[in-house]
Amino acid sequence: MIEKTGPGHMLNALRRRAPLVHNITNLVAMDLAANLLQAAGAMPAMIHDSQEVGDVVAEADALTINIGTLSANWLEPMVEAARLAVDLGKPWVLDPVGGALSAHRGEVARRLAHLQPSVIRGNGAEIMALAQNKPPARGGDLQVDSTEALDAAFDLAKATGAVVAVTGAVDYVIDGKGIVAVANGHPLMAKVAGLDCALTCLVGACCAVGQDDMNATVYAHAIMGLCGELAAAGAQGPATFRTRLIDTLYNLDAATLNQGARMQ
Repeated sequence: MIEKTGPGHMLNALRRRAPLVHNITNLVAMDLAANLLQAAGAMPAMIHDSQEVGDVVAEADALTINIGTLSANWLEPMVEAARLAVDLGKPWVLDPVGGALSAHRGEVARRLAHLQPSVIRGNGAEIMALAQNKPPARGGDLQVDSTEALDAAFDLAKATGAVVAVTGAVDYVIDGKGIVAVANGHPLMAKVAGLDCALTCLVGACCAVGQDDMNATVYAHAIMGLCGELAAAGAQGPATFRTRLIDTLYNLDAATLNQGARMQ
């Protein structure tokens, strides 16, 4: 399931190939996502206007779509971009942010999930809402643990053909046939707005240079999780952690990553 070369090989590939990643992501996450992608070695494009997405998807190596700050004028560009990415054989990643919060948001997430995403990444509540076509049993509780969403993730992977990643204290990556757990991370990561959304963009970058979407998704989670651990060591709080995270990713080397990644 996991390549013998390890996530360090993926990190080196990112820096060697510098993939262009087109991100239709939410307004809260744009700055952090762009900076983390650049620190990893990728080139970010944060473009959502309907007059541009076709040209940008055609040039990009991967696409990510995030519905966190959903608005009517962004929806059709998202759909257009996803369809074009599939037509061109390019990986695209869906992040159904807040899919359990409203009926409209859930409907949009399901519409996009039916457009053949390569990867779907979200927290436990989001994955459960998307897989079950309704909020989690506890009334949309956003604190659903990743382990509680595993059955839903398997169902979603089988229904869509996508790799499904569920983030939590332990991250799980599922392709409908197997599962890999990634245990890297730190509690401070949950205190930085937009970090999970930035992880979605990193997954897109890794899919652009990886041999397959399953390994690419696993390695992206290991990269971000280990950087979180290393950055937290000298952080005074969320603000210093955020800055240290960007620097840590920029300075991370393949040997440190391979040694510190905890995947099984």
